Amino acid sequence: MEGTPKTEIEKTYDHKRVEDKWYRFWIERGYFHASTKSSKPPFSIVIPPPNVTGSLHVGHALNNTLQDILTRYKRMKGFNALWVPGTDHAGIATQTVVERELRKEGVKREDLGREEFIKRVWRWKELYGKRIIEQLKRLGASCDWSRERFTMDEGLSLAVKEVFVRLYKDGLIYRGYYLVNWCPRCETALSDLEVTREDTKGKLYYLRYPLASSDGYIVVATTRPETMMGDTAIAVNPNDERFKGIIGKELILPVVGRRIPVIADEGVDMDMGTGALKITPAHDFADFEIGNRHNLQRVQIMDSKGVMNENAGRYKGLDRFECRKRIVEDLEKEGVLEKIEDYSLQLGKCYRCGTVVEPMLSLQWFVRMKPLAEPAIQAVEDGRTRIIPEGWKSTYFEWMRNIRDWCISRQIWWGHRIPAWICKDCDGITVSIDEPKVCEHCASYKIEQETDVLDTWFSSALWPFSTLGWPNQTEELRIFYPTSVLVTSFDILFFWVARMMMMGLEFMGEVPFRDVYIHALIRDEKGEKMSKTRGNVIDPLDIMGEFGADALRFSLTALAAQGRDIRLSLSVIEGYRNFMNKIWNASRFVFMNLGNVGANLAFALNSSLSTPDKWILTNLNRTIKGAEDALDKYEFDKVARTIYQFVWSDFCDWYIELVKPMLNNLEAREKTQAVLVKVLSSALRILHPISPFITEEIYQRLRELSDESPESISISSYPNFNEDEIYEEAYNEIEFIKQVIVAIRNLRATVGVHPSNRVNVILIPDNKTVLETIKRNENSILNLAKASIEFSQKEKPKKAIAQVISGLQIFLPVEGLIDVEKETERIKREISKVSKDVELSQKKLSNPDFLERAPEEVVEKEREKFEELSLKKQKMEELLGKLSEIE
Repeated sequence: MEGTPKTEIEKTYDHKRVEDKWYRFWIERGYFHASTKSSKPPFSIVIPPPNVTGSLHVGHALNNTLQDILTRYKRMKGFNALWVPGTDHAGIATQTVVERELRKEGVKREDLGREEFIKRVWRWKELYGKRIIEQLKRLGASCDWSRERFTMDEGLSLAVKEVFVRLYKDGLIYRGYYLVNWCPRCETALSDLEVTREDTKGKLYYLRYPLASSDGYIVVATTRPETMMGDTAIAVNPNDERFKGIIGKELILPVVGRRIPVIADEGVDMDMGTGALKITPAHDFADFEIGNRHNLQRVQIMDSKGVMNENAGRYKGLDRFECRKRIVEDLEKEGVLEKIEDYSLQLGKCYRCGTVVEPMLSLQWFVRMKPLAEPAIQAVEDGRTRIIPEGWKSTYFEWMRNIRDWCISRQIWWGHRIPAWICKDCDGITVSIDEPKVCEHCASYKIEQETDVLDTWFSSALWPFSTLGWPNQTEELRIFYPTSVLVTSFDILFFWVARMMMMGLEFMGEVPFRDVYIHALIRDEKGEKMSKTRGNVIDPLDIMGEFGADALRFSLTALAAQGRDIRLSLSVIEGYRNFMNKIWNASRFVFMNLGNVGANLAFALNSSLSTPDKWILTNLNRTIKGAEDALDKYEFDKVARTIYQFVWSDFCDWYIELVKPMLNNLEAREKTQAVLVKVLSSALRILHPISPFITEEIYQRLRELSDESPESISISSYPNFNEDEIYEEAYNEIEFIKQVIVAIRNLRATVGVHPSNRVNVILIPDNKTVLETIKRNENSILNLAKASIEFSQKEKPKKAIAQVISGLQIFLPVEGLIDVEKETERIKREISKVSKDVELSQKKLSNPDFLERAPEEVVEKEREKFEELSLKKQKMEELLGKLSEIE
C-alpha cells in the first residue's frame, strides 16, 4: 500500500484516558449552553432533581442517559437545546443525614436551635451536595451547568412564597385539624404518596364489648387493639339484621370502662370481621370520616413519638407496639379476648425510614386539590400533554379523579418555612411573601411565624417554571416554557408529574411539558428488584470505571423498551463494551488504510460508486431514518438496535470485508477510502447521542482529514436522510450475495470444514440474471466464503449436501471431506443420547412438586437447560436430514 497513514490510532480503546478529557473540552467551550439570543427553534428539558443527599444509582443512570440522548440529538438537529440541571433539598432525608452527623459529636439539633442547625445543613450541602452532580458529569450529561438550580436557592424560594401566598388568598390553601399519616421516627406528617404499602402478616383480635344496660355483648374484630382506649363508638351497617335491636344502645369499653354508643353507618362493611366496627376517629382514616358524620369525640391516645399518652390510662408511657402486647394480655385475663386469627394486611410505612406510619390527628396545612386537578386532567385528555407509553394515562386519570387534599406541612426545620404568621392575640393568620410587622386582622405586634416547613414536593412542583426565573418574566421563560419533554420513572408520576401539571396550568396558564416519557424500573437479570440486602445492586460508578460510560449508556438504551422492566446484567454491559471495541477497531482499520486521501475525499465521492458502496450508503440512509423515527417516538431500544445492526453487521462484518480487495487496487482505492470515511463519520454522529465519549475521540481523528468539520462532534450536524442515496438495485444484489455467502458458510459448518480451508461449490442458477449477478460478485464469494465456484445446468450432483435460496441451488460435494455413513451413525447416537436428556428435563418440568418446591433459580436453570438441549437436538436432526439427502 502506497502512502503513509495520515492519522494514527492506538491498538486498544482506553475509556479512562478519553472520558474526562472530552468532558472538560465540552464544558470549557460552552457547547451545552443554550442562548436566549439564538434564532434556532427551542428544545428544553428539566432534570428530575436528584436529592442533594444522593449518590448516582442505576436508575439515575438510565433516566439521565435518556435525557442526554434527546438533548444531544436535538442539539445536533439544529435546536437551541436547554437541559436544566439541579438538585432537590430533600427535607426529611437531608435533615436525617445532618442529625446523624451531629449525633457523632454528641449534639442534638435542639441543642443548636433552629437557626444554627440550618447553618449546619447549608455547610453540609456545600461540602457534599455536589457529589451527585459530579457523578452526572462523569456519565456525560450535557446539561447547561451555568443554569444549575437548587430547590432552596434564592430564586426558587421566592417562587415558593409567591405560589403559597396566591393559593392561600384564592382559598386553595387552608389550615385545620385533620388526620394525617404521621411518622413517629421522623416526627412529621407525610402525604399519602410518601407512605409505602407492604403486604404484612398480622393478627385479627376478636374482642367482646359488653352491653351497658343488659347481659350480652358485641364481638368486634380489630388488628390494632392498642387503639381501643380512643374508641368513641361501635358502628354497624343499618341494613345488617344481626344488629337491628341494639342500634342506639350503649356498650362498655373494655379496660377503660367508658360508655360508648352503637351507631348505624352505611360505610361499615357487613362482611368484614364480625360486621361491627370499633370507631377510633383520632387514629384511623375511615373512622375519622365516620366520626365526622356522627359528630363523635376525637380521643388522641399517643404522642408524636408513638408513645401512649395520658388518655391511654394505665398504659401511659408505653410504646404503641409494647402497649399492644400488654393490652392483649390484660384482655385475655379479663375474658374479653374471644380469639386471635392470622390476618394479612397492608401496612403503611414511611418512605424515608421504613417506620410504621401512625394515623394522627394534627393541625396541618393543606392544598385543595380537586380545583387544580380538573384542568390537569383536561390537558391530558385533549392532548396538550402526551403521556408515553399511553398505558400510564389511565393510571394518571384514576389518581387525579380520586385525588384527596394534599397535606403540605412538615414538622422539620430544613425546608421552605411556611410564609404564615400566627397572631397570639386574635389567632388570625397573616400570609405574606415579606415578613409582616403586625397582624393583618388586629394590628397586633404579637405575631410568630409558623414553625412548619413545606413538603419537599411543593417546591419540586414548580420546577419547570421556577428554574426558568418565575415569578420574574425572563427570556428563558418566554423561550423555553413549556418544556419539550419530561423523562421520569412511573413511581413519581403522582409525587411530581401530576403536581407539576397542576401548578404549571395554575400559574403559567399552560402545561409544563408537551410530552411525558415514563421509563421502566431496572431489575437484575432474573427480574428481581435490586437491593443491597439481596446483594444484586449494579453500581453505575463501578461499571463506568470498569467498562466505560459509553458501554453503560448503550446497555441501558438497548434495554429501554417501552412498558417493560429492564433486566440488567454485567454480561450485557460487557457485550456492549465489546461493541465499543468493535467501533474502535473498525475506525482503526479505516485510518490505517487512508494514506494521503484527505484532500481528495470530496472528489472521490463524486466518482462512480461500486455496488458495495451503493449498498452501504443505502443501509446508512435507512439507518439514519430508522434512528430518527425511533427517537421521535421515544423508542430508545429500537434506536440502539438500529445503530448496532448497522455498525457491527453492515459496516464491520460486510462492507469492510467486501471492499478490502479494492483498497489494494490503485484505481478503486480513493473512491473506497472516501466512502469508508463518509460512512464512519455518519455512523459516529448517529451513535454520538448514546455514546458521546468514544465518538468524540474518533471524530477528532477524522477532523484531521478535513479542516471544514466543526471542532466537536457534539455541535456537528446529525446526518440527514438522503433519498438520492437509496440504490435499490445495488442493495438487492448485495443482499442476494450475502445469502449465497451465508449459505456456503452454513454448508461448510455442517461438514466441519476448517475456516481457513477452501472448498469447491457447485451452483445451479434458475436464470441468466442470477448467473450474471454471481459472476459479477465471484471474487467476493471467493474471499468471504472461502469457496471456488463451478456453475452447472445439470441435476444435483451426487455425494453433496445442498442449500436452496431464491433463484439458486448450492451444492457442496462432501467426498473426501467426511465419511457420510460414519457421520450418520455418529449423529444418530448423539441424537439418541440428547433425546434421553430432553425427556428427563421435560419430565422434571412437568412435575408440580418440583415446580412448587424447588427454588425459582433452580427451576429457571432447568428451563434453560431444556431449551438448550431441545435446540441441540433440532440442529442435529436437521444435519441428519441433510446427510440423508446425499446419494
